[in-house]
Amino acid sequence: MKTTPNRVAALVLVLVTPLVAELAFSTPLRMAWLVLLWLPIYGAGILLVRELVRRAGRGWPSILLLGFAYELVEDGIGLQALSSPHLYHAADWGARVFGLNLPYWELNAIYHVVFSAAIPILLTDLMFPSHRDVPYLKTFGLVVTAIVALLGLGLLRISVPPSQDPGYVAPLWVLVGTVVAVVVVGVIALKVLPRKVANVDRTSVKVPPLPVLWIVGGVAAILALGLLFPFGGATQPSFTRGWWVLAPMVATAAVCVGAYVPIRRWSAAAGWTDRHALALAGGALVGHSLVGSAAAHTTFDQVGLLVVTVVTAALVLLLDSRIRRRATTAEPAENLST
Repeated sequence: MKTTPNRVAALVLVLVTPLVAELAFSTPLRMAWLVLLWLPIYGAGILLVRELVRRAGRGWPSILLLGFAYELVEDGIGLQALSSPHLYHAADWGARVFGLNLPYWELNAIYHVVFSAAIPILLTDLMFPSHRDVPYLKTFGLVVTAIVALLGLGLLRISVPPSQDPGYVAPLWVLVGTVVAVVVVGVIALKVLPRKVANVDRTSVKVPPLPVLWIVGGVAAILALGLLFPFGGATQPSFTRGWWVLAPMVATAAVCVGAYVPIRRWSAAAGWTDRHALALAGGALVGHSLVGSAAAHTTFDQVGLLVVTVVTAALVLLLDSRIRRRATTAEPAENLST
């Protein structure tokens, strides 16, 4: 049976994305109005990612790759933070190679893949399970979404860099290289990676209990972000100096691989459900907000993020309760390994 488009689900994804990516991590509650600025680039950008992946019949690996492409567009072209010598003090983090801020790039690549793309898309899929494998929009809606995302990129470019890093323009080779990289990643994600298989054989791997998944998600987020995000007066990640920043960079990469491998195995198991996926995401959301609170500049902002953390956990538990009450003819959980 053909599924009709779901504009409500699309709108929810547009709204959820900047709330998760910005308000729950780095945008203080006293500046919550900035979410309006983030809506076009975050909301439309990630909605575009989801629509392209669903139209191509691909799965989570493609979403993760396009989340990486999104980061390249935002930080390489919009903010120009990948190469800026001043913006966000990213150049002071160390390991600036060929004019590129490598620790900043690694942190934001991980962050946007997980918290700008994967988790908002997962949450929306869990809220609208009957549409999880199909596009939310028709062709016209897809075109409008792409246009809004481009306008959002332009809005980001003319608003943040001129005020935070006046006069800086990224070198042409950085801009061209970013575009080429995005195209290559996009082709791999939408054309090379295998299509999602609906009825794959599930493994007999034992799935951890829900509380354990909350802890795994939280610890992985705290380690991955905490190792690379300077806080507590540090100018470089993990209070390193000079090229010692390579140590937390390698450690962060190890954390990501160490988390991805078991998650891939668990999500392919017969016992994996929507509730398990949500528990993992819930833990990660709590963890990333705790890191944001630790890095906040004022006590008011720290307390604000702690409040956001509590509200986030409560909303995740509410969604978990809703999933639990669904009809006993449970819809299959989104398979993170497909």
